[in-house]
Amino acid sequence: MKYILQVCITDKGRLYMQKKVVASKPKKVEAVGFNLKGLVFEILIMMGCLAAGVILKRLINPFANMITDALHVPGGISTAFSLMFLVLASGVTTRKWSATAMGVMQAAVALSIGMVGSMGLLLPVSYVVPGIVIDNFMIVMLRGDISIRVKAFVANIAGSVAAAIFAEIAVFHLPLKALAVYLCLATLSGAICGYLAGIMIESINDIKNNKSGDGVENEGE
Repeated sequence: MKYILQVCITDKGRLYMQKKVVASKPKKVEAVGFNLKGLVFEILIMMGCLAAGVILKRLINPFANMITDALHVPGGISTAFSLMFLVLASGVTTRKWSATAMGVMQAAVALSIGMVGSMGLLLPVSYVVPGIVIDNFMIVMLRGDISIRVKAFVANIAGSVAAAIFAEIAVFHLPLKALAVYLCLATLSGAICGYLAGIMIESINDIKNNKSGDGVENEGE
């Protein structure tokens, strides 16, 4: 409560002062919300992407090797497939550097189960480099009005090509013709996996938004 002094004049011209009580307006307190359900949902998505990226890559390796052996290139298919889950994690959580974090976790799991492959001790870097590229593309494209399908498509291609270039510089040292085929295969497989990632991100975000909407309605009731 606030008090103010009022100066008043009587009918006889005398001045006097009186104290008047003024009710103060209540201050608005902004509540800071914490979406625990959304956080748990994103953690579950990250864990699912982590498991799927490592396990499914191992399952498709025999099929991918049949194609790469026929083309006489060292890879480019299974890597793009595993990178799809880095794009998926980035698109669903919309958190900065989530693809890089997912790459670090995938590398740790791959090392722990002996999935070293031809990269050897450089395996962690081979996951982190495309993760950084994917994050940068997703962050830059968030500024524009671009659909998530296009973002996932472009980011997966960029990540796949970055992984192929790093592998070429660090390990393979292919001749020019084989390198061209290798990069084309990485681009094509990255495009296919990026398209699939965009579809999955849209579907998961729809489920996520529907759950959030149901939660708001329940709070209102």
